[in-house]
Amino acid sequence: MLGKIGRLFVIKTRIEAFMIIYALALGGTARGAHYLEQYPGTGGKLLFLATTGAVFMAGAKILDCLRYEQAERDARKSVPEDGGK
Repeated sequence: MLGKIGRLFVIKTRIEAFMIIYALALGGTARGAHYLEQYPGTGGKLLFLATTGAVFMAGAKILDCLRYEQAERDARKSVPEDGGK
């Protein structure tokens, strides 16, 4: 049962990754807007850029990991089960 619940939290496709990145971007820009209100001027703008920059870095990492996992699955499928003997 826990395995089935655990699979809900695994990103399997690029579409799922883009949906998560979109949600992160919404949260990051909302947090950045609060920073602009709390810290007017250059400080708030820098904090806003930091929140959006973090989303870009996290999104790139998610997409890279998906590509790596897909390549690993493809490599496992191409190896014969008897170990090549």
